[in-house]
Amino acid sequence: MDECIFCRILRGEIPADVVYRDEHVTAFRDIEPMAPVHVLVIPNEHLASMQDVEERHEPTMGRLLRAARLVAESEGVSELGYRVTINTGRNGNQLVPHVHLHVMGGRVFGWPPG
Repeated sequence: MDECIFCRILRGEIPADVVYRDEHVTAFRDIEPMAPVHVLVIPNEHLASMQDVEERHEPTMGRLLRAARLVAESEGVSELGYRVTINTGRNGNQLVPHVHLHVMGGRVFGWPPG
């Protein structure tokens, strides 16, 4: 998608602090972090939301989760714990229409989320 902000980051049109990249996924720091560590992990293929994920996307979705673990380790939050979240749709507070994981750590999180 030409106007998707995350697709524009992938194409290098918008700068981002990339912390991980492979042929399937890219991870970069959130510009409005909600925790000391707040990294977004996105598929390199545009998928607007979880509702667009099909069986053929299973390898990519697995790579998203693996990348989340690698990011948590490289950011130093894996030992004490971290949160991985996927927001979907308006009621799920998905602000950018491109599937993305939030990897957050470096503080204690409450439950249920607010």
